[in-house]
Amino acid sequence: MSDADLSLFLKGMTGIEIILYSACMSAFFYPFLKRKKGVVVVFGVHTVLYFANLFLPDCGLPFMAPVIAVLTAGAKGFGMDKKHTFLLGVLFYCVRILSGLAVASVNFFANNVFLKAAAKEETQEAVFHAVLYHYGVTVTLQVGLCAVMLYFVGRQWQKKRKPLHTRELCYLLLTPVTGILFGTVIFRLLIVVKDHTVFDLFEQFPVFGAILPLVALLFYAGILITIASYQKMTDLQEERETFFVEQQQVHAIQERMAQEEQFYDGVRQMRHEMKNHMTNIKGLIKSGSYADVEQYIDKMDESMSTFALTVSTGNAVTDVIVNDKRTAAEKQKTTFTADFIYPASDGYHAYDVGIILNNLLQNALEAVALVQENERYVSLTGKRKKRFFLIQVKNAFAGEVAFDERTGLPVSTKKEDSALHGIGLSNVKRMAEKYAGDVDIKVQKNEFCVTVILQEKN
Repeated sequence: MSDADLSLFLKGMTGIEIILYSACMSAFFYPFLKRKKGVVVVFGVHTVLYFANLFLPDCGLPFMAPVIAVLTAGAKGFGMDKKHTFLLGVLFYCVRILSGLAVASVNFFANNVFLKAAAKEETQEAVFHAVLYHYGVTVTLQVGLCAVMLYFVGRQWQKKRKPLHTRELCYLLLTPVTGILFGTVIFRLLIVVKDHTVFDLFEQFPVFGAILPLVALLFYAGILITIASYQKMTDLQEERETFFVEQQQVHAIQERMAQEEQFYDGVRQMRHEMKNHMTNIKGLIKSGSYADVEQYIDKMDESMSTFALTVSTGNAVTDVIVNDKRTAAEKQKTTFTADFIYPASDGYHAYDVGIILNNLLQNALEAVALVQENERYVSLTGKRKKRFFLIQVKNAFAGEVAFDERTGLPVSTKKEDSALHGIGLSNVKRMAEKYAGDVDIKVQKNEFCVTVILQEKN
């Protein structure tokens, strides 16, 4: 085998190595792509730019940087957020460097083994074959280790995905960027040539053969721990937001209950005064003041109308919520129908059912506001079947709904106060799970339907 053959082989292996890393990057990005065809873009960008790098002079800068920059700039084209794309690119690059660090010591010792075996044969052909075997084993081991490490990082990141804010992105980037800088410096120091003298780090300091894999492992563990801690923080933040919204809703219901108490006091007062009213009416009739009788009765009707409950559900809490939403529906010219009977059982808490109703009906009213006036409707039903209680809300709907793959709930399209929006149905689902139940959401033509199933607590 000639020097030209060896050079050609090494170039071919370099090309195969680029393609393998492109495949690793594509597989790493694939689960996060909304448009799965974008995997071709990821593969193509990495492959083309790295092959182009083979014909460019070494400028001392990591060439993964332009790959990340190009993918981040075109992120929306294949259905990803720019910050998310940038983070995945940095994570990939860091894992690639860390796997290289871990294999570097193996590479050094394997090189000695292959060359010593070739030296015994004392032929140039044997040395060439030793180089080929060594290079092939090193590339296979490094790409394989990189693929395994990427798999666990991707699996950890998929457990909880939310839109990234700049502060959160900086927190997640701290460990991988540090790992990239450290790895880049070490790779520059592994073999240094100065004044025709070769300085090999492993030969000068053999202990680094054990230290580098350990450092790579620590950086990798740091990445996984950082992602896990971020996910824990987002879980706690969601719980705080959910608790805040729930408490606000309970507080609002309690305030309305206080108003309802005033309502019932008014009813009792009206009943007490009814005798006086009847006496006054009889007196007007006896005196022949029939016109005054009519005016008196009209005023009584007007006073009594303020104490009328259009919908009676059998429970004071749900009475307040359903009638409030009915009034809101009338204001926005929406047909509101209710066939809801509160379950006569101690297995349900009125405030839990109230939170479910409040969220479902509020979402329905917001949705029908986007529909033409003559097509607006909201329908509420609630019935008990043995140990189960079914609550269903249907409403007119216009547009499209995108569902979150993780939660199965619609993604909120509201931009203002985005931190608190989208919690409504999450609260409903949490309440359903509290009663070992579930939430079913269906979108058919121009109708949105949510069914909540609750199971009676013993």
